[in-house]
Amino acid sequence: MRKGKWPEYGARPYVCGAIGAYDPARLEVLAKAGPAVREVHRSSGAALFGSAPLVPYVRSVIATPDGAAGAPPSATGTAGADVRFTWAERGPDRAMPWLAVAETFEAPGLIDEPGAVTLHTGAFGLVDVYYLAEGDAVYFAGNIEPLLALARRPYEVDWDAWAAILKLTYPLLEATPYKQVRRLPGSAALVWSRTNEKITVEKRAPRWVREEPFDRGVTAGDIVALLHEALKPYDDRPLLVPVSGGYDSRLLASVVKSRGIDVESWTTSPDDGLDNDLDFARMVTRVLEIPHRIVAQDAAAYPDEARWAARRLEYLTSHHAWYSPFAREVHAAGRPVVDGLAGGPLMKNFLITADAVGAGTSAGRQTALLAALSTGEPHMPMLSDRALAFVEDRVGTAFAQATSMLRGHRSELPLSVLHTRTARGIARSPVNLVGPEVTPVFPFLHPEFFDAALSVPVERKEGGRFYREILWAANPRVASLPSTNGALPHRRVPLRSAGPAAREWNHRMLLKVAGAVPSLMSAPMLEAISRGPDGLTAFGSWNSRFWLRSLVLFGSWLTDYEDLLGDLTPPWETAS
Repeated sequence: MRKGKWPEYGARPYVCGAIGAYDPARLEVLAKAGPAVREVHRSSGAALFGSAPLVPYVRSVIATPDGAAGAPPSATGTAGADVRFTWAERGPDRAMPWLAVAETFEAPGLIDEPGAVTLHTGAFGLVDVYYLAEGDAVYFAGNIEPLLALARRPYEVDWDAWAAILKLTYPLLEATPYKQVRRLPGSAALVWSRTNEKITVEKRAPRWVREEPFDRGVTAGDIVALLHEALKPYDDRPLLVPVSGGYDSRLLASVVKSRGIDVESWTTSPDDGLDNDLDFARMVTRVLEIPHRIVAQDAAAYPDEARWAARRLEYLTSHHAWYSPFAREVHAAGRPVVDGLAGGPLMKNFLITADAVGAGTSAGRQTALLAALSTGEPHMPMLSDRALAFVEDRVGTAFAQATSMLRGHRSELPLSVLHTRTARGIARSPVNLVGPEVTPVFPFLHPEFFDAALSVPVERKEGGRFYREILWAANPRVASLPSTNGALPHRRVPLRSAGPAAREWNHRMLLKVAGAVPSLMSAPMLEAISRGPDGLTAFGSWNSRFWLRSLVLFGSWLTDYEDLLGDLTPPWETAS
């Protein structure tokens, strides 16, 4: 791996392989380009390698057309075998359609049957499957970097990916920073037909899209009971519940504690300039009588932490730099981490504005939602007019395509957030920084809980009203404590991401961007950069900080890959 070592694949294995008419020599290059792997399965149309042994959940012999049974399947596969694998933390124990596996376990997998080979993702695509197509073969891996060993050099930049990273903080659809390497979306599969010897794409609507929820009258007590069911499989395992100052983590900590599970709680600074999380988490854990620890952070180490997160996340999002030292401490502890992924859009309308709720048309809802998801106006123009026009056009088009299957759906708004921001940006922290070393536990994505929470109308969730009912049902004492979801006190602390070490690092990365793509940034932005690192002290507003972080991420990527990238002339310079 360039500029850093590979993660330790402890809880979830790294996988790579190929489907279709693959070249064994190319497959060997892929297998050697990433973490150490061993061959798990091989047949005429499929190959699978893993960093740890993968046990198939189905391995059976299929009768041949004349009635004779095929040879017993082995590690190398047979034409008469049905062999099925998944590589998430949970998986099935019997045969089922690939979409059912994806919906139930959020698990990617490989299905090798006599007539076809299927490579599929989980329903949200939380565990990444990246691929590179060559003729009638597709090579795939759990990371982007190994596939670059097969990509043409110099690498071609995917400007659509960077447009979305700049505006939203994460890419959309199949985009990665490289044109040749794609990300297989959630609820999708690549299928190799042995009859036609062709690969086709299958994109399906997951259960929660096919079956529109209706208001079932779900109560706060029902929600708490379903959380208990979701956490029941972990009753005999020591858990870590990171508690912040918000609703999600205190709800999960309350339920875990009430189940009598061996639990610890940790908190770290989110680098938001307030650190209310530290104060509020102490109150919550004291009431719950949970052992609590503050994981300290060092402002001088911010550049190294930002680089570590960016490289681990393969430059796919500008989020999570503040989480880096916390994640490494979690690796050392080894406890599964209970994470509140999806709680915001499911239960408190997070980023679902009144404009979006009140819009009379699907187009109006999507426009309002995209505005809420986008990084807002900075204190001065950050991008040039031409670059900004390109970014807005490409992101608008991609967002419309990414959410097209949800238009008119009763839960269009929360599902749009979940299938874009949650899956592509926010999930990177528990899945790719905490995992694969440690198992992330997502109670809010448990099928019964998810369906129940989704059935509650968005109007009932406005202002956090429904969530407060849930908290009172779980633990009234915890519900009454101050939260970052409410009015905040004004105790300011310095931002690590704006301190002297960060400013120097940010400035160097911005200079890299200005030199490589001079037409990207605006004249006022270039003027600010010309004043040196201290010229960045003005970037203190929330919106300006997020724009700055995305531009710095781009500069860091250019720094790591500059010797391998091709023409960096952006599309807005060549457009007629």
